[in-house]
Amino acid sequence: MTADESAADDESDLAETLWDDLLTDARAIADEYREDGWDAVVLEPTVVSPVEQDERTGLDVTVSADEYDIVAGLIEEGDVTITAADVYYRPLAEEGSDQRVALAVERDDNSETAIFLPLSYDITASRSVFETALLEEELLVHVMAEPEVGWVSFSHDDPSLFLEESDVRAWDAE
Repeated sequence: MTADESAADDESDLAETLWDDLLTDARAIADEYREDGWDAVVLEPTVVSPVEQDERTGLDVTVSADEYDIVAGLIEEGDVTITAADVYYRPLAEEGSDQRVALAVERDDNSETAIFLPLSYDITASRSVFETALLEEELLVHVMAEPEVGWVSFSHDDPSLFLEESDVRAWDAE
């Protein structure tokens, strides 16, 4: 095994560990919401990728068809109107890694419904999306199923919550 292959394996192991920890945290926080009487849905994305198309820009988040149907049903039937969000950003476990993880909790305080959306993304691959989001003061996160039948979008007016402070400083310095 070469040094590059070893480094890639280490990065992959780190990403998997961060992801597993994030899912565990999402489930635990959702359980706390449920104990307080909320309906809580925890999504488990299979792919998170940057998207810059005419009809949507931001992060595409692919989930199972069943999970998508639950979210679409809640939002599109009008029973749930997302009025607030919390973002829990996990600091990097290893300096120099391009992998970022965050948990977005999309909330409807009136109906006491929360959708937990764990996110894992490569900051280098997503840089353009985040630069645009920072300028426009809005990051859109689009939840969809594979194959795509539509999407549900969540808006975040402070994209910096999804980034390391050092990411923003490095971009500003360029």
